[in-house]
Amino acid sequence: MQANGISGIWATIVSLPGWQGFLIVVATAMAAAVVLRVGGDRLLRPLTERIPGDVDDIVFGGVHRVLYLTIAIGGTYLGLTLFDSPLAQHPSIEATTQSLVTLLWVVSLVRIGRRASKAVTDNRYINRQVVPIFQNVWTAVVVGVGSFLLLTVWSIDVTPLLASAGIAGIVLGLAAKDTISNLFGSIALYLDGTYAVGDYVVLETGERGRVEDISVRSTVIRTRDDILVTVPNAVLNNAAIVNESTPKQKRRIRVPVGVAYGSDLDEVEGILLDVADGEDHVLDRPGPRARFRAFGDSSLDCELLCWVANPALTARVTHNCNRAIYDRFNEAGVEIPFPQREISVSGADVDGLSVNSDSGESTVRHS
Repeated sequence: MQANGISGIWATIVSLPGWQGFLIVVATAMAAAVVLRVGGDRLLRPLTERIPGDVDDIVFGGVHRVLYLTIAIGGTYLGLTLFDSPLAQHPSIEATTQSLVTLLWVVSLVRIGRRASKAVTDNRYINRQVVPIFQNVWTAVVVGVGSFLLLTVWSIDVTPLLASAGIAGIVLGLAAKDTISNLFGSIALYLDGTYAVGDYVVLETGERGRVEDISVRSTVIRTRDDILVTVPNAVLNNAAIVNESTPKQKRRIRVPVGVAYGSDLDEVEGILLDVADGEDHVLDRPGPRARFRAFGDSSLDCELLCWVANPALTARVTHNCNRAIYDRFNEAGVEIPFPQREISVSGADVDGLSVNSDSGESTVRHS
């Protein structure tokens, strides 16, 4: 019964004059677009409300408009075809319709990518310098796919173009090898989360400083001497980098010190802990510790371990602790030895030497 009802309606529409049937088909297509919009919103909105940010709203808002236009254009083309319109007999009407739909989707997807990139730029978990990279990649992919579809729609052989593009790609790849490697290096650094702007890093070359800027090509680091060092991202991607700002900002510093054999280790450890407690930048939690590390050649090797809140404070706190330890050792009479060597000379070795003591100086010279 339902099939017969639909067939009867369709027969009635077909029997109408051409312009009336055309209007009914177009109106039906628009009604279907409205139903799709309302039904899609009711089904998808509850799911997207759980997604933080405005990216989902931007995507749905951009897709809605182009989807309605696509249905309207498709309904118009269907109406022209069904009712044998003279315009539908034109050989290029199908290709034109498909090209129009393709261009609408390309423009809409590019705009969606740009708006979404602006929205995620404000996200503190995403590096702002990397967002333009993905935006440009997205635009290039969408435009490339759209161009391929347009050429296919108009029956243009893309094989020579692909061959030319392959040769041009090889030439450009060789010419811009360093630039491409830096580009992929920046993407790899971002995906790995190696560092971010504001982090203190130590390079393989020993340079240490704060990350000032991360661009597509390079990373700028400000050293402790207030010098900006620019390092290509490809180099950093293949190097071992120590990030002193992750996973937390606080850092432990080590202050090694040697005392003479025979020193009271309890007194030495007490002095080291007092020095750490007297330093303003040393954290109480975790607390400072004093450790006896090894029996050195000329000293008992000890070490003061303490924590600071920021990697930038390590040099200053180390300096303050070293000065305070030196002063306290002098006050307590704790000796800080220096390396000494004893040389034994046998009698046979001094047969060819004479001692001149006329000047009151003990000098040894060859005779």
